[in-house]
Amino acid sequence: MSFTDLHKQFPFFNKTLVDTINRECDIITVPHHQEILRKGQYVKVIPVVLKGLLRVYTTHDDKELLLYHIKASESCVMSFAAGIKNGTSEIYAQTLEDTEILLLPADRLKKWLQQYPELNLLFNSQYEMRYADLLNTIENMVFHKMDERILNLLHDKAVLTNSQIIKISHQALADDLATSREVISRVLKKLENDNKLVLSHQTIKIL
Repeated sequence: MSFTDLHKQFPFFNKTLVDTINRECDIITVPHHQEILRKGQYVKVIPVVLKGLLRVYTTHDDKELLLYHIKASESCVMSFAAGIKNGTSEIYAQTLEDTEILLLPADRLKKWLQQYPELNLLFNSQYEMRYADLLNTIENMVFHKMDERILNLLHDKAVLTNSQIIKISHQALADDLATSREVISRVLKKLENDNKLVLSHQTIKIL
């Protein structure tokens, strides 16, 4: 990636930092629906999404719960927190589409944060964003009924994909919301009857 390309995506990066990234970091392209990080795995690189979309989630008793999404120009602060102390991941991360990822080596990040203060801007902004995301997730779980949680999630996905038609299965929605496919299917049918959305094969259109 050239200085111009990286600088467009991260205008606060100076040329010296970009040159260091070009020289010492890797950029990979990961196909959709591939796991890039597992809970308990040592974090050796910090992912920064250049193109595409990641889903970050946790699991408990064989159920999954969506924590937040990572889109272009964003990183994973939970990976950052684990990598900076040579720790293990507390989350899972999966691509939702073909995704181009910049890999920052965790063993060099402490030095770079001191050497290039502008790099702190990336992670400081991500901490604020993810804190808000996690509060929103907790609020949805505690204070909202399942129909509201589904609609909120679908609206979030519509914003992420810039489309009112969301390509997603009932099982994928169930995974995001830590519930069963049967519950999701029943509530979706009710929402369709209430003219809130239209169901098709593997897609949902928000009205």
